[in-house]
Amino acid sequence: MRKHPFPEVSVAAVLLLLAPGYALAQASEEITWGLRMENFAALILFVVFSGVVMTFIRLARGGRDLYIRRIAGLNAVEEAIGRATELGKKVLYVPGIMSIDEVQTLASLAVLKHVAKHTAQYGTPLEVPNKDPLTYAAARETVKEAYLEAGRPDLFNEEVVNYVTYDQFAYTAAVSGKMVREKPAANFLVGSFYAESLLLAEAGQSTGAIQIAGTAEVAQLPFFVTTCDYTLIGEELYAASAYLSREPVMLGSIKGQDIVKFILLCWIVLGILIFTFIGNTAMRDWLLPH
Repeated sequence: MRKHPFPEVSVAAVLLLLAPGYALAQASEEITWGLRMENFAALILFVVFSGVVMTFIRLARGGRDLYIRRIAGLNAVEEAIGRATELGKKVLYVPGIMSIDEVQTLASLAVLKHVAKHTAQYGTPLEVPNKDPLTYAAARETVKEAYLEAGRPDLFNEEVVNYVTYDQFAYTAAVSGKMVREKPAANFLVGSFYAESLLLAEAGQSTGAIQIAGTAEVAQLPFFVTTCDYTLIGEELYAASAYLSREPVMLGSIKGQDIVKFILLCWIVLGILIFTFIGNTAMRDWLLPH
């Protein structure tokens, strides 16, 4: 007998399919088991979500090849570094302005490691200016590890990753000045950005550099889209870091969340159909939030 490749996912789907039947049964008789039944739907969703994500994390740790769609901005990373190598110019990487407790900063550091490894292999100068002291320390260790893994620890020096200032616009002015004076061939603006996003991106665009940006800040995305060659939009930033690092927890989480989103989409469609054509009161109480 052929074993199902994702048994836990099948169980999760069965739980969601059985949930409407439970709701109907609940309407006809009181079944409490000591639980607050008005929140039982949230409990079911929590169990399903956790189960699917943990399943894919386990599969990733077990060596299963989990497919994640390649993103155009990632395909251009080697192209941008290769252009900088040909021109003999540096690569400038800005990891955002937030501290290490921001998830976008963590995702940016994963991308930074990939970029640093390629610059080390090609012997291309790299500079990583930082605004936050904790991000600076983490970025320094990330770049140092990338150079070591690339077999070129001799190329790393303390000036590769530097600390500028904690003031937002003083940092923006300093980095913009570097772009205009030194004219790096490739600029990476990946992480959490706010009011300085357009100032940095426009300064880099004026020098003719290839620019690859990525952020989950919705208000800043239009500025990056209009001034950068490639932009990682929203969750693409997290998917990029998972794809590049191939870290099992990140890779399994991304894949598990995609499956859960698909299940929830099917659940919403099912609820709309039942509510529209049946209009059962029990289903209405189950589907609608309290």
